[in-house]
Amino acid sequence: MRVSDGAVSSSASAASTSSSSTTSASADDRSTPEGEVDLGYVGEVEHIDAGPLFELIDHGLLPVVAPIGRGPQGESYNVNADTAAGEIAAALQAEKLVFLTDVMGIMGNPDEEDTLLSTVHVGEVNELIEGGTIGGGMIPKVGACVQSVKAGVRKTHIIDGRIPHSMLLEFFTDEGIGTQIVQ
Repeated sequence: MRVSDGAVSSSASAASTSSSSTTSASADDRSTPEGEVDLGYVGEVEHIDAGPLFELIDHGLLPVVAPIGRGPQGESYNVNADTAAGEIAAALQAEKLVFLTDVMGIMGNPDEEDTLLSTVHVGEVNELIEGGTIGGGMIPKVGACVQSVKAGVRKTHIIDGRIPHSMLLEFFTDEGIGTQIVQ
């Protein structure tokens, strides 16, 4: 991945990033004077060059992408992995995007297992976020699902990867076991 000013980390890079300004801190001191935690260098995906990924796929290889960008001084930029996955799925024109996580999916009430939302439409997501149904770490996952569906990915899924055969159960049963996000 590269930062928007043109620094490039490697030829196998698939994504361009822009950087967010942060305070600099050594690895030993990650707190700012105000006591806030310094997240270090954080980047945002600007563009995916799918060519290197297609080349690997064409050779029978499965690309594994670490969402790290590199700045002009060699500093590393962290890119949210969920966001990067959504952008990559869109660039590859993938049929599906699947997030294996440690929750069942989107819950109507996170404290009650029987409130799993099996299907959520893109148009419902903002209301679910504003109402507090979707929060915390689910926001970037769901955001990546929405972005990729809007870009042409047919279906996205958030499922509990701790369940044996979770992908088979999600794809090949009528009820599924997680949440699919569709247009």
